[in-house]
Parts: sequence; structure tokens; C-alpha cells
Amino acid sequence: MRESAYLQKLSRPSPLVGVKRIRMEFKVLKKSKKSKARLGILETEHGVVETPALVPVATQAAVKTLTSEDAVAAGCQILITNTFHLHLKPGEGIVKSAGGLHEFMSWPRSLMTDSGGFQVFSLGFGHDLGVGKKIKFFPKEKEILVSEHSQPKSVKITDDGVRFRSPFDGRSLFLGPKESIKIQEALGADIIFAFDECTAPLSSKEYIKKSLARTHGWAKICLESKKNKKQSLFGITQGSNFKDLRQESAKFINSLGFDGFGIGGDLGTSKKTTRDILSWTLPHLDEKKPRHLLGIGKLEDMELIIKSGVDTFDCTVPTHYARSGVVFTSSGPLNLRQSVFLKDKKPIDANCPCFVCEKYARNYISHMLRAKEITPLRLLTFHNLFYFNGFIRKIRLKIKNGTL
Repeated sequence: MRESAYLQKLSRPSPLVGVKRIRMEFKVLKKSKKSKARLGILETEHGVVETPALVPVATQAAVKTLTSEDAVAAGCQILITNTFHLHLKPGEGIVKSAGGLHEFMSWPRSLMTDSGGFQVFSLGFGHDLGVGKKIKFFPKEKEILVSEHSQPKSVKITDDGVRFRSPFDGRSLFLGPKESIKIQEALGADIIFAFDECTAPLSSKEYIKKSLARTHGWAKICLESKKNKKQSLFGITQGSNFKDLRQESAKFINSLGFDGFGIGGDLGTSKKTTRDILSWTLPHLDEKKPRHLLGIGKLEDMELIIKSGVDTFDCTVPTHYARSGVVFTSSGPLNLRQSVFLKDKKPIDANCPCFVCEKYARNYISHMLRAKEITPLRLLTFHNLFYFNGFIRKIRLKIKNGTL
């Protein structure tokens, strides 16, 4: 199918055009008999999302290198934008005056905003320690990186909220549960998240206990502060890799009456730990409400998290890797920056029907990458998102057919 055929889809009405829906609705259509996977429909004022679904990241109200039309054509059903970064640039007042995020970015489908809680981690302990939500190195067996009285170098975490230094101009910024909800209401996404502390891997249990108490207190304040009845608010469970704390958090957040749930924080040192964390958490969450896994979604993770019962998940992998020249194919990932591809006349993936694979060869894209052109970044991002969305579509079909 050519690019023009994809773009023609944009003129087709959303399934909910003309329907004024006050709140999100979620329905489980089928539960797997082989796993905890489930098929569902998540509906907002801006459309229908078939779950399980990837939620691509549009940090600053843009999927990097793509237009909103491109993102729709690549099969994206819903996006998540970043509250912290949009607060800094251009500011929620600008977005609100433009009619909210949907109008501002010309995005016709559903939207999420995170709470800013991830920046507590990424600009704090994550930056200090050079670690992500899933740790990739092991300094020493069971070494603790964050102890009970630790504080990040550039972030001050208190029971009231978090004080940051702007990564753009260095000015002091404060973000707490009330501030986060106020910003997210001004941005106007369909689904917003409670403010939380995303904890670093290899934190001590004493630190996680203190952090969990903060996150739970902030969750209640977020519910009390929310005024916009059209938006749905998800509570976030934490607890790191401690079974008792994960279960305690899931039970507590579930008791508060949120519209859905986010599973947050660090997710362990292995796939087994991630699986364990989900098995400790999900059984204690209302099964009639959607579950969103924050910040995880590599191809090799997808079946694991979907079989655990996750409905939606956000991840930067398809877009971030594309900007490094890496594409995903049915025979594995390829780094098209490598010179070997300059003589390769094949499409990125002969099995992929996206317009990039139909129109452009590996050698041309490799040349553009090596010449530092910007055009291939758009082509590879489009292909990767198309591929990821198609990959998940096949998983949904497996659930429907009873094979997963």
C-alpha cells in the first residue's frame, strides 16, 4: 500500500466522531485460557483503542521526525506526551489557549499525559547513577545504589513534591501532586496520571518504603485536586522489586477509585523479575479497569507483559532506535548506518507493506544516514512504528484465536 493510501485513512471518521463521551470507557472482550492476556476496547472522546496496544511517546507533543498524520498512518491509536517538558516548553497556558493538546498538535485520536513522576527519576537518581528503569549493569551482587537517606544531586524530593532545576535554563521548578494535576488538566489529554516517584533500581527497602508512602499520599491529593470530569485519572502502583510492597501498593491504589492503573517504578534486573512484579501487582487491581505499564515495550518484552495481563504500555524504542539508524524486521534488527548496506538493494523488510519498504531500498537509506540527511529519520521512524503496531496486532489475533 502506497503512502497516499495511508494518508487517505485520515479522512475516515473516528468511530466516536459526534459522540460526546464524558469519561473513558473500557471493556474486556476476551480473556485468554492460556495466560492472563486479554483483548479489550478502550474508548475516549477521541476514539477507540484496541488493546493490548503500544502507546508511542510524543514527548513534546510530537512523535520525533513524524507529523501527526504520519503517526496515524503508521497505525498509532494513542500517544503519550510529557507533562514536565510541556510545562517548560511551551507552557500549559499556551497549549490550553490553542484548544488543548489535540488541537495544538492536530492529533485526532486518544492521548495520555504522564505526571512528571518519571522526571523525578530520570533527572534525579537515574541521571546520577546512569541507570534506567531496568538496570543493565551489576556493580556488585546486591549492592545498594540508593539508601534510606539518599537524595539526588540535582533534584530535591520531599513529602510535598519535588524541586527541580530546569534542564533548559537552570531555574528552580517545583512539581507536586496539585501542580501536576493542574498542568495536565490544562493540557487536556483524555487520560492523565497521578504524580508519583519513579524509584531507581537497587534502592534499599527502607528507601522504597519512604517513597511508597509519598506516592500513596500524592495519589490521594491528585484525586482530591482533579476538577476536569472529562479526563480519566490513572493511579500508579510502585514498590520496586519487593513483593510485599508491590502488593501493598496495588491494594492501596486499587482502593482509591481511580479510572485505571499505571504500573510504575523500576522493573527489576531481568525478565523474570519483571514477570514477578506484574504477577504480584495485577491480581490486586480491578480487572474491569485498564492497566498501563509505564516505560517498557521492547519487542522481546511484549508477549511477556501482555501474557501477564497488561493492556497498554509506552516505550521510546521504535522511535529512539530509528534515529540511530536501527530498524526492526521479521529477520531481526538492522543498523542501516553500517557501510555493508550501501550495496544492499533490498527493501528494509520484504514482508512489510509500509510505504517505506515499498518505495525505498536499504542502500539509499544507508547512504542518507551516512550523509547525515534528516529524511531517513522520518522513514525509519515510520517503518518502526508501523512494524511495532503490526507486531502487536498479531498478538491480539493470537489472543482472539486462543493461541496466546
